[in-house]
Amino acid sequence: MRVLVIGGDGYCGWATALYLSNHGYEVAILDNLVRRHWDAQLCVETLTPIAPIQQRLQRWRDLTGKSIDLFVGDITDYAFLSKALHQFEPDTIVHFGEQRSAPFSMIDRDHAVLTQVNNVVGTLNLLYAMKEDFPDCHLVKLGTMGEYGTPNIDIEEGYITIEHNGRKDTLPYPKQPGSFYHLSKVHDSHNIQFACKIWGLRATDLNQGVVYGVLTEETGMDEMLINRLDYDGVFGTALNRFCIQAAVGHPLTVYGKGGQTRGFLDIRDTVRCMELAIANPAEPGQFRVFNQFTELFNIGELATKVQQAGMAMGLKIEIDHLENPRVELEEHYFNAKNTKLLDLGLQPHYLSDSLLDSLLNFAVKYQTRIDKNQILPKVSWRR
Repeated sequence: MRVLVIGGDGYCGWATALYLSNHGYEVAILDNLVRRHWDAQLCVETLTPIAPIQQRLQRWRDLTGKSIDLFVGDITDYAFLSKALHQFEPDTIVHFGEQRSAPFSMIDRDHAVLTQVNNVVGTLNLLYAMKEDFPDCHLVKLGTMGEYGTPNIDIEEGYITIEHNGRKDTLPYPKQPGSFYHLSKVHDSHNIQFACKIWGLRATDLNQGVVYGVLTEETGMDEMLINRLDYDGVFGTALNRFCIQAAVGHPLTVYGKGGQTRGFLDIRDTVRCMELAIANPAEPGQFRVFNQFTELFNIGELATKVQQAGMAMGLKIEIDHLENPRVELEEHYFNAKNTKLLDLGLQPHYLSDSLLDSLLNFAVKYQTRIDKNQILPKVSWRR
């Protein structure tokens, strides 16, 4: 099977491309490499040193004998996108090619517009390209659990059956996004669902939780293949930030009360979920939604876990609470369903099994690359 990974130079995309290549798929990466440019604009770097994409792919060929094609360009450019699709002729398109940071989208008007144009227009171009020339191709699109927000009822997988005034129907689950980034993902979901309905396309929307970890079997083969570990206030996750703070003796910075609860999963489960979705495609005309996470934690619990793991390594760690730069509920009900991928055969890795190896040890190993000026929030939702 031929799989095109859009956004294959990024964190999830790189790990997925290597995993699929290693498991017998013919893989190509399509990426505009703008993520590296945004790092330069923001004066931030991933903790782990990332080689140019051409060097990474050459090392992969040298180690495995497997070749991954590369198309450098932007999917908001329809002519480029169409040409690349015709050259590679994919059976499946895995779509990671979006601006994925909520804080980035909230910096100012320019960043909000950039996020929505890049994400919504790029995905809409892709839907039209599939409709015109690749109607049987299966789209596997990375969504986000952040589309749902924090409702005071259980979160179903994409759809909810309701009764109202004596009538019953199954409808898309209500969306309560928390940033212009999350709004762009909601727009994507609506556009994809509509395209499947009217054109008979097939698509799987993977509403993913927060991903953690550096190592997969493939990214651990050689340092040239290493994955990103972002910890800054724009692209870094809370868990990554806590581990970096632990390594340099900075108090762990919990936003507000720390009761914000989210879904989490290991990067090794991300790549496996992608494979499961590819191997079990949606039917023509079907827009299906899987909630892609394995565990639920609140931010305070994460800080405590990092503190305990760090103390076992001999690190002295304190926890501080900062004023929350986001507009969000800090204490709330959160119970999300995640059975569909488990039913397809996902065997999860858990945070307790990988925290030291994948995060804290990397934070200590590369601590000379840590920029302490980047580990506090710089973007406010209220600005």
